[in-house]
Amino acid sequence: MSDVSQSDTHSEKLDAAISTGPSVRPPVFLASLIGVLVMAAWAIVAPGQAESVIGAGVGFVVDWFGWFYIVLTTSVLVFVLYLGFSRYGAIKLGPDHSKPEFSTFAWASMLFAAGIGTDVMFFAVAEPVSQYLNPPTGVAESVDAAREATVWTLFHYGISGWGLYALMGMALGYFTYRANLPLAVRSALYPIFGRRIDGALGDCVDTAAVLGTIFGVATSLGIGVVFLNQGLNILFEVPVGLGAQIALIVLAVVVAAISATTGVGKGIRILSQLNVILALGLAGWVLITGKTSFILNATVMNIGDYIQTFPGRTMETFAYEGADEWMALWTLFFWAWWIAWASFVGMFLARISRGRTIRQFVAGTMIIPFSYVVMWISIFGNAAIERIVSGDAAFAQEALASPEAGFYALLQNYPLGDAVVALAVFVGLLFYITSADSGALVMANLSSSLRTAQEDASAWLRILWASATGLLTIAVLAVGGIYALQYATVIFGLPFAFVIVLVMFGLMKALRVEGRRFDSGEHVLPVMLSARGVSANSELGASWKTRLARLMNFVDIESATAFQQTVIRPALEDFATALSADGVAARVTQGVASDGEDEALPYVELHTDPEQNPFVYRVQVSVSPVPTYGGRMVGDRDKYARLEVHLRDGGQGYDVMGYAGSQLIQDCLDQYEQHLEFLRRM
Repeated sequence: MSDVSQSDTHSEKLDAAISTGPSVRPPVFLASLIGVLVMAAWAIVAPGQAESVIGAGVGFVVDWFGWFYIVLTTSVLVFVLYLGFSRYGAIKLGPDHSKPEFSTFAWASMLFAAGIGTDVMFFAVAEPVSQYLNPPTGVAESVDAAREATVWTLFHYGISGWGLYALMGMALGYFTYRANLPLAVRSALYPIFGRRIDGALGDCVDTAAVLGTIFGVATSLGIGVVFLNQGLNILFEVPVGLGAQIALIVLAVVVAAISATTGVGKGIRILSQLNVILALGLAGWVLITGKTSFILNATVMNIGDYIQTFPGRTMETFAYEGADEWMALWTLFFWAWWIAWASFVGMFLARISRGRTIRQFVAGTMIIPFSYVVMWISIFGNAAIERIVSGDAAFAQEALASPEAGFYALLQNYPLGDAVVALAVFVGLLFYITSADSGALVMANLSSSLRTAQEDASAWLRILWASATGLLTIAVLAVGGIYALQYATVIFGLPFAFVIVLVMFGLMKALRVEGRRFDSGEHVLPVMLSARGVSANSELGASWKTRLARLMNFVDIESATAFQQTVIRPALEDFATALSADGVAARVTQGVASDGEDEALPYVELHTDPEQNPFVYRVQVSVSPVPTYGGRMVGDRDKYARLEVHLRDGGQGYDVMGYAGSQLIQDCLDQYEQHLEFLRRM
């Protein structure tokens, strides 16, 4: 039966919800915060014991779950590519009628920015040099080692990791914007566990996401402060040590606090875009003023080797070579790091990708950021190896013993060395600050109950998480520097790795339901287009004038809303009453929805009560430009109101303004018949 009382009180409930604001989810917040504080306190109070236990923990993970990290990362990549090329690639991350919020260029720019950071600058020299001097197999400092060194770095920063980001971004975007669930990791498990995600199970999932994120962000901040400390030492003779690094961490926390309380997010986004330009300029300087021909030839060779050897690398475990320590420091660390950052970057990707199809999303995330990675690592990695091959043994030892110094040592060998180092420090500082601010925001959102996907957590919670991340970074750096951060990431990324598996199953299950719904629609023939062209009690041949009059009636919002209340709502209530009489619980509600636009527009909705796969028929006011013919506008206004039909998957693109009550019920019956066919195929 229709729920009139609920409809009448919708506005009051909406106002009450708005007044309360975002709220903290105590189980997720407390469990995550306690876990971080305990870990930080332990590392500060008993650093020797913490270092020993972390080392033992890494040994356990490598021995028992190293293969799992390898298989999972490969499986996720295959799964994401499959979705992009399959029939599901046409499904939108949002309702069917949704359009991308950002232009293709702006979207590509943000994807581009998401793929870089201080850690890429750090490892662009540190890893190729390390792989050349200490390869996992083969002879060090050989031609084969030189060819493999940069390719291993490309592999660790390549499409395997971006597959993890793409999976989480795709899942969060789908379940948030298409299934109308919260922008939280637990939402991706709804097809498996149903409403149980709102209880303890969902709290555990989001807690694992927060813990994985904070250790991933702490690792990036730790690498960032060590990297920046070295650059400041070169420029201003700032001592290299924990004191200066703590000062840099405090700087990141202060900037995050300012961003949370004064809303400087737009400024930080502008700085991020500037950062990309400066980073490209830095790489271009090394390419142009260095051995350009060699670097270009080596880059082409690296790409060829990467493509040729990728299938073998992606499942490489070195089972016979005994390279466990190398695996822990490199491949397993990177896979755990990607996993830990998956919910963080996935949320960002989801928020900028509403209205994109899965195919567009997969293509963008696989191609755009990796293109930058190939450019950056190939230029700096090959330049570093060429310098060592040319006989600079001092540079080789410095880059190996102090990886953070290797990048600057390379830059100082180019024209205007000090200026280039200063530029690199500035670029790294901006990457560092924006990572800290964004990480605090995501962790605050994960531990909050938010009303919409566009809403962010309270400012105090963002400040608290920024402070907790800074404290954890200091504590783990005190234990054993960057290696301790790497080991901790390998350990704490493991719980969220199991969540990734569930996310794949949940998304696949939801997309299969989408496929069945589409198939069911192809087997239902609408009855004379719901008699859309036929007025009540009239013959088909005499109806065309009535239909034309309706099509040319460009009404305003007030008239459309009045028609919605006097014709649409009574018709849907009659239909709901008939369904209830046949044993199908149904009700009619009304409210307002913005659907991403500035103006809130009213709707009337009929829906059935089943928890999963309910039937939804919504008639919502929308605003469109009045059509023009031959340059002349039809009607006396430039905008008019439509009453568009929305189903569970989004708008259907047709207007029911002017329908008689019986015509609307016929249209609703057509859609309900398709829904029943879909349920029959389940």
